Amino acid sequence: MSSLAVCVGINQFENLPTHSWLNGCVNDADDLVSLLTRHYGFRDSEVTRLTDSAATKSAVLGALTDAMGRVRTGEVSHLVFSFSSHGTQVPDENADESDSVDEAFVTYDMRQSGDNWDPASLIVDDELHDLFALLPESALLDVILDTCHSGTGLRAIDLLPSRRPRFVPPPTPIAVERAEAANSRSFRDLVRAATDTGDESEQGSGHPALFAACRSSQTAADASFGGRYSGAFTHFLIQALLANPYLTRADILKQVNTDLRAEKFTQRAQLEAPAAGKRMPWGSPFARAAAQEPAGRNGRESGGSDAAGAQTQARDDRN
Repeated sequence: MSSLAVCVGINQFENLPTHSWLNGCVNDADDLVSLLTRHYGFRDSEVTRLTDSAATKSAVLGALTDAMGRVRTGEVSHLVFSFSSHGTQVPDENADESDSVDEAFVTYDMRQSGDNWDPASLIVDDELHDLFALLPESALLDVILDTCHSGTGLRAIDLLPSRRPRFVPPPTPIAVERAEAANSRSFRDLVRAATDTGDESEQGSGHPALFAACRSSQTAADASFGGRYSGAFTHFLIQALLANPYLTRADILKQVNTDLRAEKFTQRAQLEAPAAGKRMPWGSPFARAAAQEPAGRNGRESGGSDAAGAQTQARDDRN
């Protein structure tokens, strides 16, 4: 199985003051690159690493679009996309109602336009969704998002000196007020809707397996672990994968949230994937048709040796 990865980590931002910069996002990208090349059979040439000033909107979307193009031609069957940075909100320009906001992913060159962030300078959730909708059924897309898009759930413990939320609000008081009063729709909502309905376009019919760092009302922590910063979610995700690469995606989610809870982080990681994808180890393909079948006796999901065998076969095919 041929593979590609685009790993993005942004600590510094061209148009944000230094007190709004982050500490652990570049480490997230580096750690995920190391995980993929050392433990999942990715070659160095198959991984694109974009950090800080190299991670502009055009560079990130360009790398992802090129990778998706190679997936579409059948040259690549497994694509990994990770994004560690700030998240924010922008007015939904495509909504039927005027009081809606979109989630947006902050790139290095985000800039202000009027009262809001300029959508042309960051990645709006619709742009990612439209790109991922091109995924053919035969391909696997693993997505890791360590960012957040709301500050409503912020608590005092999230503001400890060793922790910082990966969220930047709209740039003006009036924009903040509008966002707080608006109806919001998350990127996970878009992915979930397509997965639940089996929505298929003429371009593609695959579905990503998406891990997100927190619920839509929570913040994702940029935190220090032994004096080294990383995303709390990415830290525990990699820890779980290194401890047992054959855990199913559903069991990985449980382990990550157990670790977050034990270390007093308020965020809870989320997983969006078809049922079949949840039963397989991370990095392992799953048949879309199987997602529509019963999970097993009494509705319980199962993985076991079949899941482990599938991942072993995937690694053998790649090498």
